[in-house]
Amino acid sequence: MLAAAAALCAGFTLSAPVPLPAPAGAFDTPASMSAQQKRAIAALTQGKRAELVAKGDNAKARNALIAVSHAPAEAMRGFTASGPAGATAQQCLTQAIYYEAGYEPESGKRAVAQVVLNRMRHPAYPNSVCGVVYQGANDPVCQFSFTCDGSLSRRPSARAWAQAEDVARDALAGHVEGSVGSATHYHADYVVPRWAYSLGKVRQIGTHIFYRFNGGAGRARAFTQLYAGAERIPQLTRPVAEIQLAGGADPDTGRFENGLTVAPSSADRHAPADIGGRLDTTKGWKLELPAPSQGHYRQLVAGQADETRVAEMADTTAFTETQAQ
Repeated sequence: MLAAAAALCAGFTLSAPVPLPAPAGAFDTPASMSAQQKRAIAALTQGKRAELVAKGDNAKARNALIAVSHAPAEAMRGFTASGPAGATAQQCLTQAIYYEAGYEPESGKRAVAQVVLNRMRHPAYPNSVCGVVYQGANDPVCQFSFTCDGSLSRRPSARAWAQAEDVARDALAGHVEGSVGSATHYHADYVVPRWAYSLGKVRQIGTHIFYRFNGGAGRARAFTQLYAGAERIPQLTRPVAEIQLAGGADPDTGRFENGLTVAPSSADRHAPADIGGRLDTTKGWKLELPAPSQGHYRQLVAGQADETRVAEMADTTAFTETQAQ
């Protein structure tokens, strides 16, 4: 998810948000943008605008109340380059589609690809596919959260990755997802970032809601930037990325590669369903030791012994019946 949309800011409020004004006319049909104009556009979705004003079911209800922009989704030009898009562009776009929308419907995958390519052609953003996808990956605010939250260290699902590759290949061959028009932003429907009230809502596809800039900055004629023709994936230097590459827990879920909240160990000898003395909070278990003074312990042990005997008898009966057959 776009980091500006997904960031959970401490102290966010659930009070009714006040709709924010559209950006000033300074952004009308820019063929290029000054650093000041770029900062002004970035400010529309960063800082306090990135705070969440609702989440969960409350967010879904609020998102439904945000009116869709009256401006029609404009037709965008397909991706063009002097030659076939290189493998690096394909890789970056596939990553964005997979990690942002890997289990969304195909139209949702294509919409995410369109957002990336829309940004690439807008003068407020980098002019390469990887530049857009990895923008801010080593800065305090990354544009696509999967580049800075450790997601890249997790092995992708082969099937979902192949689907993302197909969508990326089509997009780089010129396919345009017209349903989202000039959208440059999106967020999941279970959160409401404050910036949702300052951009123009285009439509919802799957769990993602897509937005465009208001005014001239969101018109198709503003997307004038030419493709750089060169791609580079930056070296990730954020500490969380280093932790993940070293085999640490996923920062979003708290789980390790084995799917548990306890780190895998070569000393593990227990079955997957058994914590084996190491507390696994994914199963909702709590560590509770009986007070020695309450005579409670003997009762627990007695109950466990009874359950064990019943289980052993059942196993023996099943084995005997199998042998008889």
